[in-house]
Order: sequence, then C-alpha cells, then structure tokens
Amino acid sequence: MRWALRNAESQDVQRLALETGLPISTARLLAVRGIQTAEQAHKFLAPSLQDLHSPNLMTGLRVAVERLRAAIERGETVLIYGDYDVDGTTAIVILKIAIELCGGQTEHHVPHRIREGYGMRDEVIEEAADRGIRVIISVDTGIRAFAAGETAQRRGIDLIVTDHHLPQANGVPKALAVVNPNQEGCDYPCKSLCGAGVAFKIAQALLQETGRERLLPSFLKMVAIATIADAVPLIGENRVFAKLGLEGLRKPVNAGLRALLANCQLDGSRPLSAGDIAFRVAPRLNAAGRMDVAEHVIQLFTEKDATKAADIALRLNQLNGDRQLEEQRILDEIQAKIEASPEMREAYCLVLEGEGWHRGVIGICATRVVERYRRPTLIFSCEDGEAYGSGRSIEAFHLLQALESCPELFARFGGHAHAVGCSLPVEKIPELRSRLDAFARERLTPQDFIPILHYDAEIALDDVKHDFWLLLQKLEPFGSGNPVPVFVARNAKLVQPPRVLKEKHLKLRVVASDRNSNGSKFQRGFDALGWRMAERATQESLLLGTVLDLAFTVDYNEHPEFGGVQLNLLDFAPAAAASAAQAAEG
Repeated sequence: MRWALRNAESQDVQRLALETGLPISTARLLAVRGIQTAEQAHKFLAPSLQDLHSPNLMTGLRVAVERLRAAIERGETVLIYGDYDVDGTTAIVILKIAIELCGGQTEHHVPHRIREGYGMRDEVIEEAADRGIRVIISVDTGIRAFAAGETAQRRGIDLIVTDHHLPQANGVPKALAVVNPNQEGCDYPCKSLCGAGVAFKIAQALLQETGRERLLPSFLKMVAIATIADAVPLIGENRVFAKLGLEGLRKPVNAGLRALLANCQLDGSRPLSAGDIAFRVAPRLNAAGRMDVAEHVIQLFTEKDATKAADIALRLNQLNGDRQLEEQRILDEIQAKIEASPEMREAYCLVLEGEGWHRGVIGICATRVVERYRRPTLIFSCEDGEAYGSGRSIEAFHLLQALESCPELFARFGGHAHAVGCSLPVEKIPELRSRLDAFARERLTPQDFIPILHYDAEIALDDVKHDFWLLLQKLEPFGSGNPVPVFVARNAKLVQPPRVLKEKHLKLRVVASDRNSNGSKFQRGFDALGWRMAERATQESLLLGTVLDLAFTVDYNEHPEFGGVQLNLLDFAPAAAASAAQAAEG
C-alpha cells in the first residue's frame, strides 16, 4: 500500500483559517475537501434546509409534479414502481407518504430480486393497465427501461421515470416525464443524488405547492438513510440530507424507524454517524431484498403499531444473519477458485461464476473480492442456463463502459462506473471473461492494482486528544466525497506485545517514542485497533519496543471503564523503512 498526502496549498489553508476563525488543522481538512471560502465552510459545517435547491431546476420534474397533482385531484391511483435495495425501497416510502399526505392514493410494486430481477417489466405494466392504472412513477429505476416505456404508451399509461443511474448513449425511454439529474440537458446542480434523493425532490415540490412544506424535515430521515447506504458523495445537497437526517434520527417518530434503531442498539443516547447507518442500519434493510422480499421494508416504515413494527425489525435482523452466513460461504468458494487458478490470479478483470450462489449476496461478495484482490470483479450466480451478475470496480476502471464495449453478450445490464448489474446466458461467460480482461489490459497498469492510502495530515501522537476528536466530529457525516480524516503519526513505539482479538483483529498499545515526543514527562498510551490485520502481527515480527509509522483514523471507545480516544489502524510500517520509502518517492 502506498501512502499519499492529500494536497492543499498552504496559502489557501491560511486564508481559510483567517476568514473562518477555525484552527489551521480544521482549515486544512476543509481545504483538501475542496472548500475554499468562508461561505462554503459555513454551508459545509452547518447545512440547513435553505441550502436545498429548487426542485424545479430538475428537467422533467415540473411535468411530473403536475401529472401527480392531477391524479390526486381526480382520485386516480398512482402506482409507484421501485427497486429492492435500500435506495429503492426508501424512495417508495418517501413518495408514497408524500402523495398520500397530499390526499392521493397509491399502490406500489417492489420487484422480487430472484423472480423478476432489476428493472421495470412489461408484464407488471400490462397487469396495472388491466386494473385501470393510468399513471406509473418509477423510483431508482427505469432510465434504461425502453421496452417498458413502449408498453406504457401502448396501454395508455402516463409513465414518469425518476432515476439516478446513468442513461444509455442513445437517450432515455419514452415517457411523459423523465426526472434524472444525469440525463443530457439537465442543469440540476447536484448530479450525485441517489434514487431516494430524486424521489425527495418530487416530494419537496408536492409539499411546497400544497402548503405542507413544514413536513419536509420529517422526510430527511429516510432520504439520509438512502443517501448514506447508496454511497453517493456526501457533499452539496447530499450533505444537507445526511447531516439533517442524522440529527432527526436521534428522535424518530415513525414506529418502524424506532424499532429498527432499537434493533441496531442505536437508542439516541449519542449522535448517529454515517457509519452507524452504513454498517448497522442499511445491511438490515438490504437483507430483506437480498434474502427474502423487500416488501418488508415498506411494511416496516408504514406500520403504525409498535409491536408489529418490532416484529418486522426482528425479522430483518434474522435475515441479515442469514445473509452473513451465505456471504461467507460464497467467499470461501471464490477464494478457492482464485487460489487454484494461476490464470485468475493474473487477470486484470475477474469474472467468477458458481451454481447455487445466492443472487442477493453476490454484489457484496464482489465488493469483498475487489477489496482483497484489487481487481475489477464480476460475480455470476448461474441457474437453468442463465447467469445473473453483479460487479464492482477499482477507482481507475469504469466498469459500466467495459460492459458497454460488448453489449451483444447481455440480456440486460446497467449501473455506474464502479457498480453494475447484468444477466446473460451461461455459455457466454467465457467470451465475456476474455473480452473484459482484454478491455482492462488496454486501460490498466499494474500500478492501478496497488491501493493508495490518502492521508490528510501528519500529527504528533500526543496531540490526539479528546478535544481533537470533538473537532473532527464537526466534519461528520463522513462517506464518499467526505472521507473520514486519515492521519499519519511517525515513530510510535509498542509498549505491550500485540494482541489478536477474535482470531482476526489486531490490537496494539503505542506511545510516542522518545525521538517524537512533545517533551511531556507523561506519555499517554493509545489503543490502536487493526481490523482483519491479525496475520500481520506475525508476518512483520511485531515485538515489544518496535517503532512504527501508523496510518489511522480517530475513534472514541465509549466503555465506561476503559473508554476514550483510540486509533483505528489502516496501515503501519517499520518507521525507518516507511521514511526511506517516502524519501525515495519524493
């Protein structure tokens, strides 16, 4: 792993500190995140509802809202067509509640991941038309649903597509309105909204135009969960959603939200972080669509009875446990395949397939494979001659463009630069593997496979105090676009033998070594936790007194007896070797 300091011009940092009155350390953290002025800093540190953009700036939204208002006035039922992940299900909830608060009637359809797969299907639209539905609005899906658009038009249905995925080069489907900030010609300022974020803009316009704007804050809790779970950049409007939504989640009113947070042991005694959502809340919601039916999520958030809501939340927790077991089983098989195949170990793009691999879990498995092997990865679950795939990529490789280089192989595909979904006949997998590897070899070099750890600043270990941790909390929520600040401390000395926790985690006890101390007679010791780093304790012969350079984030252990500021290790290296390597690179 290479360590690289994030760039920030010294004069820019000094100016920002002077204009804002913030400490230099905070000003630098803001500067490396692209913040240049006091106004930008204020909006970043203290976002408000006034920072939301006008919904009417989004192409197609005005037409969509007018049609929904007409449906409400005429008593027409609006069918909301969603997706089965956190983003899609919460988007349904947002739009459903908004329309019904305005006096409308709704139905919704959540595809079953296994039986229907991703995207809008003709038979659902046909069946809706048979029941007299005259308006359908999609959320988090539909931007490539050309056949569905044709079917809706033929059956006399007004289709409104709201989505955030990238459109095809040949345009968008036929629809009454297409609402997607990423479509050609749309000048909406925030291009990185998730699907629920786009649905929120529809809801925002509806509530504002019907005199219910005061209800907007209650929707931010749901859109915050989706925004964080979908890993879109937490900057601009997304930061407003996340920051204000997390604040609202400390005192949830919705019975389902209360039950879910209680199940996650997030009782509101402390501010919620983006990590709480990403690693505790979102996996439980995603488990519904992965392992069973995503309808559970809509039921959870629309259930008013606390006891019933608690039962649904418990079911989601059980499904998440099932998901974890299935994920590990598949990963064990994948690792065995890769280790047994020299060709796979040398591939520039990994394509793996297996019978009996749960289709709801392969996306997570693809993420884990990318983390371990640093290669773009597609994983396919094969069943009855059809292969259903999910892919993830590294920063340097646009995976959707790779799929677009061989579209004739697929029955369907779509997604983003670094996350895709697709299906194709099993017999075409060898050709796909060959063509994607060739595509990757033309665009990647071995250097692209070496992970880079970007850090924000070097810091003396003795300066990592409680006040410093509190200062960092002002930059929350962290996520894509606003990463958790990473620091490097030189010459940290082990004062206890390394410990292995649960057979896979590493715990070090360190202090600033004499050559890097600030002169204090009393040196505070720090716990440094390295998740999944146990094997490195023996690989690198860590002994009492070893001096290391540490790369870490700062965390806080809330245990009443031995809590306090602690370090989350991202990497470490022998101090002399790390310094020499850095000098060589310079």
